[in-house]
Amino acid sequence: MAQFVDWDLAAATAGALSKSGPAVSLDEATRVVADLRALTDEAAGHVASYTGLASQTEVPPVRVVDRRDWAKVNIAGLRQVISPLVSRLTGDNTPGALADAIGSRVTGVQAGTILAYMSGRVLGQYEVFSGEPGQLLLNAPNIVEVERRINADPRDFRLWVCLHEVTHRTQFTAVPWMRGYFLGEVQAFVDASQGSEHILERLRRSVSTISDAVRDPESRVSVLDIVQTPGQRAVLDRLTALMTLLEGHAEFVMDGVGPAVIPSVDEIRAKFNRRRESGSPVEKAIRRLLGVEVKMRQYAEGRKFVHGVVERAGMAGFNKIFDSPLTLPRLEEIGDPDAWVTRVHGPRPGIA
Repeated sequence: MAQFVDWDLAAATAGALSKSGPAVSLDEATRVVADLRALTDEAAGHVASYTGLASQTEVPPVRVVDRRDWAKVNIAGLRQVISPLVSRLTGDNTPGALADAIGSRVTGVQAGTILAYMSGRVLGQYEVFSGEPGQLLLNAPNIVEVERRINADPRDFRLWVCLHEVTHRTQFTAVPWMRGYFLGEVQAFVDASQGSEHILERLRRSVSTISDAVRDPESRVSVLDIVQTPGQRAVLDRLTALMTLLEGHAEFVMDGVGPAVIPSVDEIRAKFNRRRESGSPVEKAIRRLLGVEVKMRQYAEGRKFVHGVVERAGMAGFNKIFDSPLTLPRLEEIGDPDAWVTRVHGPRPGIA
């Protein structure tokens, strides 16, 4: 079978390039792991009570990871998704020549470089690629590093992070079709390309460009530069609307629950927002390149949309958004909650 990425080399590269975390003793590290597990369980109760959403499947326990483990999990997940797509596109008819032409080892090093960088940034993630129904990851070194940097109360900051990430877990486990819909859209994005050689060459070039730009932040390229066909743009619009909804919902929940259970939540939010907006020109360039700036806008735009819908239709009315893919917001509705409410509820919904 054709291999687009040397995944073993990608994992080795990410492991070698990932920076070590903050200095902690063994006892402190043990306490952090136990604390994050307990706070995840606490956050789950708060999220369920606040949102009215209940998991419809057995929820795997949270996995507390370090930076290298985070990269390994994501590489394994990407491998499960990308390899079958490449196989289908190529028809398994060119096992050697295609792999040589693409340069799987080069692409493996480049992919590992990108994931090594991201492993030092991500606090938590609900990873959906590796298997049903997905798994909640908490990146302990990054959480400790940030709480120290902004001088936050450790318990408060860790619970605040858990509220956000547990909301993502709830979105995928309380809505049975969500994971399949998301993976289907990822597949649709690839299928919308103009042909196997075209998409594979463009994927190889985009990974190379991103990796090079991580080393050279003066580059002006963006991950969106690989989106070229009208079909891909249509899929990207749907994915953008979905991700903005999910991120905004998590922000809305953590800010809604926070004041009642996190004494220093206002201070944490203010400091964390300043941290998001700060950074050297190099850091900002890399964020833009890898789509982090887009994600930061999704937090604000999505939260505003969720707030607008809940204000008009109540929490139960908002939850109709999870009835089916047809009730998800369209991209143009993200900035116009009234339009979504009118389409789904009618002109004047009652407050639940």
